[in-house]
Amino acid sequence: MGRIIAIANQKGGVGKTTTAINLSAALASMNKKVLALDMDPQGNMTSGLGVDKKEVEKTVYDLIIGSAGIEECLCKDIIENLDVLPSNINLSAAEIELIGIDNKEYLLKTEVDKIRELYDFIIIDCPPALSMLTINAMTTADSVLVPIQCEYYALEGLSQLIHTIELVQERLNSGLTIEGVVFTMYDARTNLSLQVVENVKDNLDQTIYKTIIPRNIRLAEAPSYGIPITLYDPKSTGAESYMLLAEEVIHKGEE
Repeated sequence: MGRIIAIANQKGGVGKTTTAINLSAALASMNKKVLALDMDPQGNMTSGLGVDKKEVEKTVYDLIIGSAGIEECLCKDIIENLDVLPSNINLSAAEIELIGIDNKEYLLKTEVDKIRELYDFIIIDCPPALSMLTINAMTTADSVLVPIQCEYYALEGLSQLIHTIELVQERLNSGLTIEGVVFTMYDARTNLSLQVVENVKDNLDQTIYKTIIPRNIRLAEAPSYGIPITLYDPKSTGAESYMLLAEEVIHKGEE
């Protein structure tokens, strides 16, 4: 039975998609069978894993509006052990098309449940907004992993996200937990990064991953080539960090 982890933060630019792409790839490189599920209409997780989002015939949009089953939408073995459920700009229309539909919060879950046992991990990249798409991801997921950028306003908006997660727990998915917080874009040269980490640790009653993802130029370059950091530059600090994070995620599930 696969573990389903939604990667969410309603602030953009916090390393959410970078984490979704590279955690998926790192888990796959450790012989875990992984599905990378893109719930963001920008489709950056899709293209960052080498799938052409303009060319795919069926996407998560077709799945949600009911015009295709999940098997039809999968792009298989994009990387060894890794399948992708792609997304593109069409998905932004789904919100409007779902108005008035019964059980619209569970459309994704209903489909994902059909294939869940085929994977060790299903990693969902959520859109940077607390929308119906994010709600669908959270009703499907077992846990939410929250990337936080090491910057001054890091905690801003976080309480809102935690409130949303708690509402989903209460009303839609009682089993949902917060997987933990992972710090991204850490710059060892600045005191600010260190202060943010300490501040969050003091103010947040959540699991915080030991692995901190550094600012890394190779990490920033990889998506433009459509390959994860583990393949683009496996010896970079970015790749090493995501491998460590993947080990922590696996270990956490075994506890």
